[in-house]
Amino acid sequence: MTVERATARKIAERLLEGGRADERVRALDPRPPDRDPLPERLPAANDATADGLARRQAFLRARGFRLEALAAGAEPGAPIENHIGAARLPVGIVGPLRVNGSAARGDFYVPMATTEGAMIASYNRGAFVISQSGGAAALCLTEIVSRAPCFCFENMASALLFTGWALEHFDALRHVADATTRHGRLVDLRTSLIGKDVYLIFDYQTADAAGQNMVTFATDAVCRHLVEHAPVRPERWYIEGNLSGDKKATMLSFLYARGRKVVAEARLPAGLLRRVLRTTAEEMTQYWKISFLGGVQSGSIGAQGHYANALAAVFAACGQDLACVAEAAVGLTRMERRPDESLYVAVVLPNLIVGTVGGGTAQPTARECLELLGCAGEGGARAFAEIVAATVLAGEISIIAAMAAGDFAAAHRRYGRRATGAGVGTAT
Repeated sequence: MTVERATARKIAERLLEGGRADERVRALDPRPPDRDPLPERLPAANDATADGLARRQAFLRARGFRLEALAAGAEPGAPIENHIGAARLPVGIVGPLRVNGSAARGDFYVPMATTEGAMIASYNRGAFVISQSGGAAALCLTEIVSRAPCFCFENMASALLFTGWALEHFDALRHVADATTRHGRLVDLRTSLIGKDVYLIFDYQTADAAGQNMVTFATDAVCRHLVEHAPVRPERWYIEGNLSGDKKATMLSFLYARGRKVVAEARLPAGLLRRVLRTTAEEMTQYWKISFLGGVQSGSIGAQGHYANALAAVFAACGQDLACVAEAAVGLTRMERRPDESLYVAVVLPNLIVGTVGGGTAQPTARECLELLGCAGEGGARAFAEIVAATVLAGEISIIAAMAAGDFAAAHRRYGRRATGAGVGTAT
């Protein structure tokens, strides 16, 4: 990042405020523990029992840290290390949201965990409009999770020989991968050769799990099989070469699906747009075009309003991997004014990493939230993905309507800054 001369001067003045330049620079020097001893380490770091939890809490309290709120939600056996408590988020409900999906068909009350005022009201308004219009159609199209190990060789010829052997023996590799899991299945192998380095992109189906750990364990087994049996061995290899798109926004989203690719659409009548959203199909379409062009100028991967709001809130409520919001929020929103002045709206989420078994879905609050949706446990992931997509659609409708009608700031002023306990009104 570059800065203008005046800005650079202001930064330098702020950094040097209160001392000489040499003193402030020395403050950035390393402090080796042999000269400046570190505090005592947290006890019982990997002890998930009640005793381990109590010891860690006592350790922090003895050093003056206040843990009343954090400790109140702590339960022994949490699936993390160094566990000391639980961070609580308010959970609101959006709905009923009518979904006409291939797996999710019904009227759903969607739990969303957030501290952002106005957000639940906005999604609730979008859900109301969708439901009054007959519901959102939703389709979960593909279900693929990838892992992309990299193998490094002495020369390109060796890399090519290794790649050819891997492709020729794909069935054997699939057998090795499938033996590591009861639910996952290796379905495809793609390759990328960069000089003497070769990336093998393994695609898996992971049933009702999000599958990040599942595909890691399976790929590790496959890689070790390759190194042992291939006619040429790599000089070194890595379980992930950063080509899978894991937990980051990439253009791979639109070239290959990762996770569950889901689309959702709705058609909103003109009268409903005027009565509830105080706008028209023409005005919303015009703003959508402006937003699309703005996204292009900013270098955005995908073009949408705020997928991350819905995804982060539903993920937090339902025990999903929050870091996957980075890739799941890559997508496209499409709008079109129809001849009868109704509005066609669609969203595409090519990288929706969600699951209803494993990981955080076993936590009590996450389980209850998934049960609210009728998606807890085996057989629920595809329906859950379609409900999430319909929720994202509701948010896109509401925020674009607010922008088109000029209500965006007023809505945040009304809902986003209210005092605790104040009335909230309704979104419709």
